Amino acid sequence: MTLTQKSTRAKTALDRLLNVTQNDMNRVNDLILSRAESHVELVPKLAKYLIESGGKRLRPMLTIACASMFSKDNKSSNNAIHFAAAVEFMHNATLLHDDVVDESKMRRGKPAARMIWGNQASVLVGDFLLGQAFLMMVETRDLNALEVLSRAAAVMAEGEVFQLSKTSDLSTSAKEYDLVIRSKTAAMFEVATKVGAMAGGADEKQCDALGLYGTELGRAFQLIDDALDYGGTNGVLGKNTGDDLREGKMTLPVILALKNSSETEKALIISALGNQELENDILKQVISLFQEKGVIKQTSLQAQECVNSAKQALRTLPKSDMVDLLADIADFTLLRAH
Repeated sequence: MTLTQKSTRAKTALDRLLNVTQNDMNRVNDLILSRAESHVELVPKLAKYLIESGGKRLRPMLTIACASMFSKDNKSSNNAIHFAAAVEFMHNATLLHDDVVDESKMRRGKPAARMIWGNQASVLVGDFLLGQAFLMMVETRDLNALEVLSRAAAVMAEGEVFQLSKTSDLSTSAKEYDLVIRSKTAAMFEVATKVGAMAGGADEKQCDALGLYGTELGRAFQLIDDALDYGGTNGVLGKNTGDDLREGKMTLPVILALKNSSETEKALIISALGNQELENDILKQVISLFQEKGVIKQTSLQAQECVNSAKQALRTLPKSDMVDLLADIADFTLLRAH
């Protein structure tokens, strides 16, 4: 396969995944909307605002895709639908909570829910979504899958607390940063792929392989997100360029730049880090410095290594069109940076 052919496959990967999972995803979407209902009017109003705000639903699609690689019976299909909806609810709950913690103003190119209904409502509706996620898992009677989801929920909460403790901490290492993204982003991708495989009846090695694929895909996804914060556009990001800097997040570009800068350059980065009133001209100077130091490119190269690891995990599985598509999805993750 030529480089051009590989690029074309990656560019169309998400559309192809949407197409092959469409029928089951219609059922997932119906379940999501029905479980967002409540006699408390504010709950469905806020929940549906986030759920219907344009997210691609990549994680539940991965759950459906991984399940489809194995068994085709009705029980497996029903479990996969419940798992996928639970994964999406869990993901959206973390978004609501993260936006409150980060004091974010935008989410997916729209005002964050907290900007409309406030922090308290956002946190409580996030709790409601988590409760519904666990309820849907319990309804499948699959305790092993419930354990996977429960552990992921705990790990993600730990990751959020750890990241909070590292806000504007100039001593943060690249290893600690990786622990944060493994706990926050990668854990959600891992649970999406692993419970999908479990729903389909995959054996333990196959479940672990797809779980590893999800982990590495999630790491790549977050690394590209962090690179885009200094090299993307608001439309691609769904938030404002430089928000990570304003929030004091010690992402890999910041860590690498601080390690390889002069005292004057470090002072510029430090002056911007955690500055909610950061002026655009200072932000432009920081971005220019990051480009000069090559840290955005280094972050993207590390994402490439994660994609390679994700594809390597897939090679342990029997060859199939779906395995090839999952590999293309990994390559698609990198294209978001271009």
